[in-house]
Amino acid sequence: MSPAAPLPAAPSPPSAADASGGYDPVALAQSLASAAEKSAKLIGDFAAKQASSGKSLLADELGIGKAFLELAAQMMANPMRLAESQMTLWWDYMSLWQSSLMKMMGAPATPVAQPIKGDKRFRHEDWEGHVLFDFVKQAYLITARWMHGQVASVEGLDEKTRRKVDFYTRQYIDALAPSNFALTNPEVFRETIASGGQNLVRGLHNLLDDIERGNGQLRISMTDPKAFELGVNIATTPGKVVFRNELMELIQYAPSTAKVGKRPLLILPPWINKFYILDLREKNSFVKWCVDQGMTTFVVSWVNPDAKLADAGFDRYLTDGTLAALDAIEQATGEREVNAVGYCLGGTLLAATLGYMAAHKDKRIASATFMTSLVDFRATGELEVFIDDEQVASLERKMEERGYLEGSEMANTFNMLRANDLIWSFVINNYLLGRDPFPFDLLHWNSDSTRMPARMHSFYLRNMYMRNALARPGGIELDGTPIDLTKVALPTYFVSAVEDHIAPWKATWYGPRTMRGRSRFVLSGSGHIAGMVNPPAANKYCYWTGDAPSDTPDEWLAAATQHDGSWWNDWRAWIGDFLGKEVPARVPGKGKLKALADAPGTYVRMRADS
Repeated sequence: MSPAAPLPAAPSPPSAADASGGYDPVALAQSLASAAEKSAKLIGDFAAKQASSGKSLLADELGIGKAFLELAAQMMANPMRLAESQMTLWWDYMSLWQSSLMKMMGAPATPVAQPIKGDKRFRHEDWEGHVLFDFVKQAYLITARWMHGQVASVEGLDEKTRRKVDFYTRQYIDALAPSNFALTNPEVFRETIASGGQNLVRGLHNLLDDIERGNGQLRISMTDPKAFELGVNIATTPGKVVFRNELMELIQYAPSTAKVGKRPLLILPPWINKFYILDLREKNSFVKWCVDQGMTTFVVSWVNPDAKLADAGFDRYLTDGTLAALDAIEQATGEREVNAVGYCLGGTLLAATLGYMAAHKDKRIASATFMTSLVDFRATGELEVFIDDEQVASLERKMEERGYLEGSEMANTFNMLRANDLIWSFVINNYLLGRDPFPFDLLHWNSDSTRMPARMHSFYLRNMYMRNALARPGGIELDGTPIDLTKVALPTYFVSAVEDHIAPWKATWYGPRTMRGRSRFVLSGSGHIAGMVNPPAANKYCYWTGDAPSDTPDEWLAAATQHDGSWWNDWRAWIGDFLGKEVPARVPGKGKLKALADAPGTYVRMRADS
């Protein structure tokens, strides 16, 4: 393609009798009328809800306006620096004009600004091959670079305000990317010309459907919800629910080997999401892999709480979760000791459980594995933007009204941490290109959100994130017992992910230092999900191990050894020392606990959006 390759001309509108596959203007008009009717209804419903709630659309519950007012005051306090930066911006624009003119005339031209490696927004060939879209792209990148640099260089802001303005500036920059608009996205522009605008009409219907599905709030569809069914093509590892209480179901999986290790394996997933991230499909199921490795595997499936569990606190997840599961496993297998795995928030609960058990001289957990789990919350990354006194108090007021935190609100927070991948890419696909979302099991799970009980979530935010109290001896008390992790003395295995944006590895690295006992820290490639759900057969990513003494995460990584493939193999070698001798395989429901339901159980089917 030449540097100034022409865009296709708009096709002539076909008649109603046109059989060439072109668009039908009558059908297009009817579709637009339908969309107008639906949008009018949604606008009316939204206005009625706002009026009845008495809430102001201008309320600054997140403190964003206040933070940017402070930013503006500090910027105006140094007008010389502002003038210098504006001059730099002007020179970059002039360089872009010169470069674009040379490119338009067919001469070679060095780009003034280029996307960072891996930026998927500008993959279409026209972003570089067509002079107009190349100009739009570079103008955006220059402006974005300048704007972010301005915010980052302002002096006089406290650290909390600095993080907030930096985060929301990036949100603003990402939202204004030319790829997010029909006229400045070459792929959308070509599709609009070719289809006579039908893609935009389909996209409008998709947008209105998502607003309707969200009961007045935009809930972007990430995948086809009808493409997956629990127990049919996801969460298919055979097993039985062998125990149930108000808070959780305990699933025991059917063995696939004649012999198993004497000590069972208990997996504690987070209750922020559903457990089946560890059992998506047969080829990437951590649960099935553990079963195939000869482990009697149990998984906790948390209930999706409603207002009836508003008073369920963090200690309830300890007593009716971990401790109840340990009692049930002993009944089901006759074994008192287990190996435990905690994933994300499940790992935080596991650490708290170990502190509780240490205080009570309870040694039923022989080894503990922490997958991307925060125990020491000293540096929790960008999630800190959402957690301060004002925002938590506002969140608590909302939770008081309902008794829980709505699952979609938690999901939106996590999505904002990777807005281009988890928000804007779907805006382009669903609303601008007018396409249906691709069926993807991981995104199906990501959309299957869960609620948080009000009391538990308030305790978690204030004591873990804001006070970092779990890492301090006696910092928190659960079920009447002060928790002191320094009294925990058992083998531990910590694995984190180098690109994790939810539990940053440089924060999880401090987890082993809160406890006594022999510990191993492993760093996986990729992120919070893909870095953990990485079966050896896929031969993807890599992982780092290291035993050299180090005082900081960076020192540890500098001395660590990199290995190809999945950390699962390393963990299997480690946990092999704690499985015990081999015994005949155990069949769920054949012990003292009878089967209550087939896996994946009933609690996992409770959807927050139903």
